[in-house]
Amino acid sequence: MDTTHLTKFYKKKHTDKIEALYLAGVISKKEKETLLNRTLELDSETGNHLIENYIGNYSMPLGVAMNYVIDAEEMVVPMAIEEPSVIAASSFAAKIIGSAGGFNTEVTQRRMIGQVTLKNIANFEEASRKIETAKQDILSRANEAYPSIVKRGGGARDLEVRILKDDSDSGIPTFLSVHIHIDTQEAMGANIVNTMMEGISPYIEELTGGTALLRILTNYATECLATATCVIPTNKLKTATFSGEEVRDRIIEATQVATIDPYRAVTHNKGIMNGVDAVVLASGNDWRAIEAGVHAYASRSGQYRSLTTWQKNDTGDLVGELTLPLPVGTVGGAISIHPGAQLAHSIMNHPNAHTLERIIVSVGLAQNFAAVRALVTEGIQTGHMGLHARSLAISAGAKGDHVQQVADILKHSKHKNLQRAKNILLNLLEEFDK
Repeated sequence: MDTTHLTKFYKKKHTDKIEALYLAGVISKKEKETLLNRTLELDSETGNHLIENYIGNYSMPLGVAMNYVIDAEEMVVPMAIEEPSVIAASSFAAKIIGSAGGFNTEVTQRRMIGQVTLKNIANFEEASRKIETAKQDILSRANEAYPSIVKRGGGARDLEVRILKDDSDSGIPTFLSVHIHIDTQEAMGANIVNTMMEGISPYIEELTGGTALLRILTNYATECLATATCVIPTNKLKTATFSGEEVRDRIIEATQVATIDPYRAVTHNKGIMNGVDAVVLASGNDWRAIEAGVHAYASRSGQYRSLTTWQKNDTGDLVGELTLPLPVGTVGGAISIHPGAQLAHSIMNHPNAHTLERIIVSVGLAQNFAAVRALVTEGIQTGHMGLHARSLAISAGAKGDHVQQVADILKHSKHKNLQRAKNILLNLLEEFDK
């Protein structure tokens, strides 16, 4: 990738941005033409097969975040999102972190978890022992239920038994849950896991004497974790108002607040998910599943906490870390048929599932750095409202060059609202007509 063509990307006109991506080697000539001709939209026939009662497409803006260096590789990251400031913040954070060496990542083995949950168990200890004794037979039966994943090198790998007992006085009965850990290869694997769970449930009922109540995957993918870290010297943190050391300490303190206060943690983690969801959505993956699993992971201690940690090392540098459960895939579902998802994977140079995890968790850490840095320095509204001004200009009816003209005036106005944007546009049009 030749990044020289991507300098000051955000200042380029729309067609020039697409040309720059082509010259940089990020997109092909065919993809360039697709973007220029605006033929990226899902066609009605495909849409009709994807969902029930299809009536049309609800479009989301697709953009690219710049400046990412992930495991020593320069990357352009596609993001689908409607919030104005997210991609700008992502690119800004990636530039700072990239100049300090970028992100380093680690991923665990990719294993999804399926559950067969049973009721009416007479003896939980005895049932658990029988399942453990029959472990290999259960795994074999799971693999027989979906032989194609075994042929591709995946399949059921491990088993765990959990007794689900409520210690409160709620009156909820005790259940038995059998977890199967499954290597789904490049797929997110929901259909694979669900088919396996339904395939083994009669045998587990026979073993335990219980009744299978639930046979489905869990989106709490604790066996599919991705971690990103970064190290930022203090000289890269200073602002016009704060020294680098002050910014570092304020970021650390703000994260400490999010670690002990769930009210702050929710918003803190929402900022992380601004970036995560945008890449997950662009890549054609299930952002609802990712959201559910991530927020459960934030509560694993028994209290909802910050997903990131920010500390200082022995030399005084700011060190950030983020771990997320990321059961994403690169094949199956909308990924293989949605033109937007296909373009997104092409922009990322067709990553495998492990690499896609590495990209997503890095974006989450960058997004958190940008948000918390803004919060503890100039405040979140300075940058956010500057970008939001363009949305107000468009809502006021501005078109073409008038959009930026209205936005520029609005950014310096005391009142930044739709009525003010309309008044600015009216004044510009009156000046133009003179």
